Amino acid sequence: QVQLVESGGGSVQAGGSLRLSCAASGYPCLAWFRQAPGKEREGVAVIAATGTTTYADSVKGRFIISKDNADTIVYLQMSSLRPEDTAMYFCAAARVCGLKWYENRLFRSGYDYWGQGTQVTVSS
Repeated sequence: QVQLVESGGGSVQAGGSLRLSCAASGYPCLAWFRQAPGKEREGVAVIAATGTTTYADSVKGRFIISKDNADTIVYLQMSSLRPEDTAMYFCAAARVCGLKWYENRLFRSGYDYWGQGTQVTVSS
C-alpha cells in the first residue's frame, strides 16, 4: 500500500517561509495541493519525472517544488507567505505519468495516492 507522509507544516507570520516534505514512495510524478476551509482542493505545484515543474498562478515566484534523485522525497519551499496561503497541504502521487496525467496535473483527478495533510497557518 502506498503511503505518503507529509511534514513541515506550522504557523508563521506573513512574509515568512516554511518547507514541507513528503515521503513519496518512489513515484515519479508528484504534486502538492492545498485546501482551505470551505474551499475546493487546489493544485499548487507539480513536478514531473523529468523534473519539469508547474505552478498555480497564485504561488508562482514564491513556492518551489523539488524532489530527491530517487523520487523518495518531494519538497515544497514556500516563501513570502500570505494569510491566503493558510490551508491544509497535501502531497499527491500519480501511478502513471502519461498524457492524461499531464493534462490533469493540477487537478485532483490526475492523482491516485494522497497523504493525510499538514496544516500551514499564516498570520497577518
